[in-house]
Amino acid sequence: MKRIVLLTLCVAALSAPALAQMPAGRGAPPPPPPLEPGAAQADVDKALLAAPASLRDQATVVKWKPDSSYDTLRKGTNRLVCYDISGFPMQQPFSVECTSIANLERKAQNLKFEAAGDRAKVQAMVAAAEKDGTRVKPEFGSVWYEVFGASQEQRRGHITIAVPGATPESIGLPDNPRQGGAWIMNAGTLTAHIMVPGE
Repeated sequence: MKRIVLLTLCVAALSAPALAQMPAGRGAPPPPPPLEPGAAQADVDKALLAAPASLRDQATVVKWKPDSSYDTLRKGTNRLVCYDISGFPMQQPFSVECTSIANLERKAQNLKFEAAGDRAKVQAMVAAAEKDGTRVKPEFGSVWYEVFGASQEQRRGHITIAVPGATPESIGLPDNPRQGGAWIMNAGTLTAHIMVPGE
């Protein structure tokens, strides 16, 4: 039963945003929102490479700064936000990502941690933040769409679903990939997320 509920949650998380974007009546979908003053279309287009086609035209696009703050390049009308983090510490030379706009504070914290440039240090900072209660919680059920690689031409995609605090007992998925199918990585922590095989 838990697996059926979880499967329903996953399907809803992946499809609800697309349904929310559909126009109420017949006709052409609305045009993309205008860019903010000073924003470059090329920057917006690159960030949107991670967005599902059904959400792309109405997504918000931001540009991260080295201090983990950001500028908004385009204000969208749906809840998806996309950004380019190519070449940032701990990131691939080509790396773009989209997620719920509710996760921007979480991403800012991740970028601050990753600025250390060392995986062991980053993991220690994440563990310390989990322990002292300062770790920013992602939106439960939110999808993270990532596209990354050595170059834009060599890119590949990956999808995860945030389930902070989830355990095998709470949502009925294993905490390792050995059984095949979806599984929870970092179960029981605020970093817990569902790994979607083949995505």
